[in-house]
Amino acid sequence: MSSPTATLSSRAHSWWAQSKSRSQATAAAFIALAMVLVGISAYVWVSPTGAPLRNAVAGAAETITPFAAQNAELKRNLNRATQTIASQKGKMTAMQAQALAAQAGSAKQLAAAQQKALAAQNELASVKTQLAAAQAKGGHSSSGAGASGKPASNSGSSGNGATPVTAPARADLLNPSSRYFGMYTDQAPFNWATFDATSSKIGVSPNLVGYFQGWDQTFRADAVTRSWQQGRMPMMTWESRPINADNSSNSAPDYSLPKIIGGDFDAYLHQYAKDIVATGLPLALRLDHEMNGIWYPWAENDGSGNSINGNNPGDYVKMWRHVHDIFQQEGANNLVIWVWAPNIINNLPASHKAAGYLENLYPGDAYVDWVGLSGYLRPPYKSDNDFSFDYTFKPSLDKLRSITKKPIILAEMGASETDGHKAAWISSFFDSLSKPENSDVIGFSWFNLAVTSYVEGVRATNDWRIDSRPDTLSAFIAGLTRPEDDFTLTPAQ
Repeated sequence: MSSPTATLSSRAHSWWAQSKSRSQATAAAFIALAMVLVGISAYVWVSPTGAPLRNAVAGAAETITPFAAQNAELKRNLNRATQTIASQKGKMTAMQAQALAAQAGSAKQLAAAQQKALAAQNELASVKTQLAAAQAKGGHSSSGAGASGKPASNSGSSGNGATPVTAPARADLLNPSSRYFGMYTDQAPFNWATFDATSSKIGVSPNLVGYFQGWDQTFRADAVTRSWQQGRMPMMTWESRPINADNSSNSAPDYSLPKIIGGDFDAYLHQYAKDIVATGLPLALRLDHEMNGIWYPWAENDGSGNSINGNNPGDYVKMWRHVHDIFQQEGANNLVIWVWAPNIINNLPASHKAAGYLENLYPGDAYVDWVGLSGYLRPPYKSDNDFSFDYTFKPSLDKLRSITKKPIILAEMGASETDGHKAAWISSFFDSLSKPENSDVIGFSWFNLAVTSYVEGVRATNDWRIDSRPDTLSAFIAGLTRPEDDFTLTPAQ
């Protein structure tokens, strides 16, 4: 069916072409006669023969007097034609405006229809997931969601009425057959430019993408659907503070742990969980990471016994369980993989390295699916740093393994180019992944950015990117493609 706008434009063009042809014929006749009269007059009045010629002209004028009436009529016709042209131009402009308005109205109607269709799809997905949740419900264990039967896959709305996006079953994602390789870039998964450019240099496509969201934001379904459209597991770091909060401050009194526990954010959390259910696709959720440090407002104390952000001992676990329980009520735990991810302990205050401190921040196996770590080769380097995997990660991995047997993901990691140790550190990293004692490490996500910040009062830029130098990139490619490291990745496009 042709569009209403195209039909209207065709008719207007046909009428305009005919009117224009008639007007041009009338104007041409008048102009020809006028040129004859002007030519004769000029010749006569400038001629050196004087009065006799003027007399001849007078006689000629008497002869052509009958044409004066025609001349006047032609002028009137020209004026009418000019007015008609102007009038029809105005009508044409109005017709075009009406056509554009009709087109815009149709677009709005289409958009409204699409929104209604999406809402209906989301409602259907919500009902299905809530039904599954009701069937599987029992206790608080997020890992028990699939106890009544494992689905072959999950599917969700693409957000634009296109073919639904599909993903593996949550149970398969929890215990993958090969390791995850993920990246954080400045815009992914909302824009893949940097992500894909780095993937092309490496030669393989990551199967996980990390990104950050704040508690001043609603759930971004597009982040999840865009990730799974690329065949990548989305891992969202969810920070209980505004997304644009200052990283140098650990104060956010409106988002203190006691306020979250007390229910100030319950409406927000219930809606967030409902939106995850409506999307119908799985994701890993790293809630309030690096809680054993002193730099975030969800930390409990500063290492000297002073409260951070009004928080109390034990509040972190209470907060985690509170959020998890709300998700359980809404059926969202059928789709969420809960990632508890502290920071490596190397540079923490002594009290935060002490036995029992990290254990007291762990919510319990019933509330966690994966445990993780944030760990970097970061200057300034201590004198005993040998720039190895074991120096960076082993003390913290030993802590995790003493707390739980859950799978481990190195959820945020990177290495600085400062002093030229990066390539060797990367080689050590991949060498260590192949060791049997690290078989419980199911993957990692690399922080692929260059960042300028202050460390111990000194302004410094750390280039964490995989392709920061040719030797760094070569070491990374060599490690990632080793068969013994168990990464099964598709070639980059």
